[in-house]
Amino acid sequence: MLSAIGAGLVAPQMVFAQTARTVSVIVLFAGDMEADEPAARAFFDEMSRLGWVEGKNIAYERLDGRGVREYVDTLAKSAASRTPDLIYATTTTTALAVVKATDSIPVVFTTASDPMVAGVVGSLARPGRNATGAYQTPGDAVRKRFELIREALPHVRRVGVLLDRLAAEYPQHKTIHQDAARQLGLDLSVSEFTNFEAVPKILANFRRDGILAVGLAPSYTLIARRQEVGKFAARNRIALVAHRVEWAEAGALLTYGVESAEVLKRSARIADRVLKGARPADTPVEQVTKFELIVNQRTATALGVVIPKSLMARADRVIG
Repeated sequence: MLSAIGAGLVAPQMVFAQTARTVSVIVLFAGDMEADEPAARAFFDEMSRLGWVEGKNIAYERLDGRGVREYVDTLAKSAASRTPDLIYATTTTTALAVVKATDSIPVVFTTASDPMVAGVVGSLARPGRNATGAYQTPGDAVRKRFELIREALPHVRRVGVLLDRLAAEYPQHKTIHQDAARQLGLDLSVSEFTNFEAVPKILANFRRDGILAVGLAPSYTLIARRQEVGKFAARNRIALVAHRVEWAEAGALLTYGVESAEVLKRSARIADRVLKGARPADTPVEQVTKFELIVNQRTATALGVVIPKSLMARADRVIG
């Protein structure tokens, strides 16, 4: 009887010891850590709200990808070799590299592309491997961005789009942009790149050809080096239109896409469940469909663009 009572007293202490253990999470950023961590702040804040307090019961190790695609595999292997409790990948490219580097360490991702099309998971409902997370459902966002270009720049009938040929969904990105432009009666000029060094020249060529507005498709390379892209566009007096709020903060005229904070929060909630024992293979990928419109008034002023009041009134945020 006493031994049974003793066991009953010890068991809660053992559970407490297990839950009090500090877990290790490696966070993989695409570009410079100083620029990327603020963009991912909603993830860390949500983790803290869920009880994962850095320095108390969770330890984050942050690694950055330097904005170099060729370095991603090395980054993923380095993360896997540290055998953390979980790896958090902030882009499709890093998530894909990690699942190639390890099939045992749990991976949670936030992506701007369909992870099933990219090959990160087997299906959205049952990922089937060691990775799951949240992604931004594109929906009809490309067409909507083109509509916003026409509203903000009514005289523009020819637009450009910059595509990354190495992006996991490159063929889909190209088709979606071409279809959207055709539906709206826009003349679309498509330029593609495989290395970042080509980007400044492409933007200069757009300007030379009289193209004043350029759409940006999801790209590991571009988002990692968005500050440089923003400067190149400003130099050529080109209005960038993109899918993530980080682009507006880097100087794009407009961004329209899934609300970034919500995607990050969803990823944190999934990470919370995985750290508590859920298997990524059985944890559905979550799709976020809440959209936000961001206007950069500073960029508009620099370009001499007057954003219509009707568009400004619909903006979820104005950078000014």
